[in-house]
This record gives sequence, structure tokens and C-alpha cells, in this order.
Amino acid sequence: MKQEIIKRQRYIDQVKKSLDTEFIKVITGVRRSGKSYLLRMIKDLILEQGVSDSQIIFMNFENPEFFTINTYEKLYDYLKEQISSTEKLYFLFDEIQEVEGWQKLINGLRVAYDCDIYITGSNASLLSGELATYLTGRYIEIKMHPLSFREFLEFKGANTSSGPRFVKEYLEFGGFPSVVPQNDDALKADVLSGIYNSILLKDVTQRAHVKEPEILERVANYLLDNIGQLVSTNKIANTIRSTGRKISNSTVESYLSLLEDSFLFYKATRYDIRGKERLKNQAKYYTVDLGFIMSQLRKINSNRGARVENLVYLELRRRGYDVFVGKYDSKEIDFVASKFDQTLYIQVTDRLPETSTRETDNLLHLPTGHKKIVITNSWDDVGMIEGIEIIHLNDFLLQGDV
Repeated sequence: MKQEIIKRQRYIDQVKKSLDTEFIKVITGVRRSGKSYLLRMIKDLILEQGVSDSQIIFMNFENPEFFTINTYEKLYDYLKEQISSTEKLYFLFDEIQEVEGWQKLINGLRVAYDCDIYITGSNASLLSGELATYLTGRYIEIKMHPLSFREFLEFKGANTSSGPRFVKEYLEFGGFPSVVPQNDDALKADVLSGIYNSILLKDVTQRAHVKEPEILERVANYLLDNIGQLVSTNKIANTIRSTGRKISNSTVESYLSLLEDSFLFYKATRYDIRGKERLKNQAKYYTVDLGFIMSQLRKINSNRGARVENLVYLELRRRGYDVFVGKYDSKEIDFVASKFDQTLYIQVTDRLPETSTRETDNLLHLPTGHKKIVITNSWDDVGMIEGIEIIHLNDFLLQGDV
């Protein structure tokens, strides 16, 4: 049975705001998060505006049809042969980083033609280097993620009132669009493992010419096994050295950057709330999809508190917040989330401990003037404690904003 096509309206709405503007639309995100699907939806959206198919050039550079078009010169020659319309053109390029020197051509197309350009890529370096130089102030980034919990429910054919019975599954298997419709847990794990390995191979090892991929994998697995823990380059290097492998701190630092660039992990740096400055020592790393913890570490229902923390981090990023790990004197605040002039102080827990008030106490000591909340995975905790709102994870994930 063919699955019903479900639009990811959040991203379509972002695209609509910039349709037919001079800005190049750059869609970034982890592999298999739905960028190609979004690009096809953009094509449909353009056609709905009355644009003819001859004005649209759609190319996926991971399609064998275009394997030989691997330099900007070859791409330009191909485009000149394809362009038949004298009207406005629409260029949609999927996984453009497969074309050597593509940055120069994208800027050239913008100058040479009356056109609207959309590109996707699975690496954060897409927006660094030459492209940033050529297109400063001339592009809009659309950051794509695996399914939000609301989208997850939509893919399941469930309404939001059914959310509570799906939270556990979402924490365990994550939100990749190709994983969610599957009913067999073993198949889900296999699909997740395939995505993970593809990211490590194509977006990290091959792209950066990593000479010791098994060490890279150990660094990635260390991060998966230490979600929600403060880690340092030295701590990771010492852990790997303890197994008899040689690795320098600088190599670990390089691998961490590569894993971030592939969107496999996000780095949350520490922020001194009192001193109002970012701290360079130690950080926390969160994975782009919780299913990887299960598929790679084969740990079922392990450290659920860390998974809940990871999920809250991802949702805050999805909503456009800059997210830091807070430090206030000797106390740690799980998240300091900032967007424009709004700041949130957030504690996250699987459930509030009966013998400790640490989660709320840490927030009570913070300066007034900003919203303070605790997000819990236990319905028994929901309510107010000394003016601090305690909300359930399900409600946090489904509400529009905090």
C-alpha cells in the first residue's frame, strides 16, 4: 500500500516567504531528513504559480543520470543546452556539493539569468568558504530536521490528542521519515543503522578523506554514549587511548568538527549566566536523531533522562533558538535558550526526584525577568512549584512555543 504524501508545512511556509525573491535558497540538514522531498514540493509549488515546466531545471546530483556532471564547467555546458525559455528560470539543485566548484557557478547563474535558485546539501560547509564569499547577504538558509513530534504523529495518522501514547516510540526510534512508517522494530533499527553509516561514510569519511574511519566511529559512538554529559577533547582522546589506540587531541578536535558539519551531532557550548559569556572548556553534544542511540549502541530504554534532554534540545533548535548549557556559579542549568530578545531557562528531567528539589532550586537562584520552566516526562510532576511551571514533554513538543 502506497503511503499518503504528507506535506511538511513548516518548511513550505518558509519557502513561500522567499519565493521569487533574489535570494538563493539554501536547504541544509542531515542526510535523509527530507531535503530532496522538500525540493520536489517546491517544484510543485512553482508549477502551481502558473510557471511552465520548461522554465524549471531540476537536478539531483546523487542520481546516476548526472554522475558525469561533476564540475561546474560541465554543469554550465549542460545547462546551456537545457535552457530553452526566455522567461524566468528556476534552478533546483539537489546535493549540489557533488559538483566541484559549484559555488562559482551558482553566483554566475544569479548574475547571468533572471532566475530563482534553490540548492540542498548535507554538510554545514555548504555555507562556508567560497559560497559565503560570493553570496554574502544574498542567500537564505532553511534548516531542515528529521520529523518533529507533531509531524511524527501526522506520519502515523494520529491526532495530537494521541501524543502521550507515542512519546516512548519517538524517544526510542526518532523521526527520520523513512523509519517512522515501519512497523517492525528490527527493520527500523536496520534502516537507522544504514542512514548512520551512510552519513559517516559519504558526508564525513569520503568528503574529508579520513584515514582511520574506525577511530572516527569510536568518537561518534562515544558521543552517543555520553548524551547530556559534559565532554572535552582530552576526555575523548584518553578514553580511546585506554583501548590501546593512538590518537592526538587535535585529531579528536578535527573529527568532532566533521561530525558537526555532517549534522550528525550538535554542540551545545557552556554559557556563564552571571558573567554573560560563552565558556570554551567542555561542551555537551546531542545527536540529530534519537534512533541512532538504539541502532548503534543497541541500548533499549537506556538513560531515558538523557534522551528526553536531547529531544528538548532538538525541539528548541527547530524553533529557532540558540541553545547553550547554562552555568550559574556552581550550578548547572540544562538549557539557556535565546531568540531575538527572549531568553528561557530550562531544566529537563525524566521525572522529578522525590528526595531532591535540585531541578527547581537551580532555577530559583537565577536572575528574574526571564521565563523559567521544568520539562518532565512524568505526568505526576505537572503543575507549579514556587512559581516555576512544570510541563510535560508531550505538551512542550506539541505547543507552538514556550
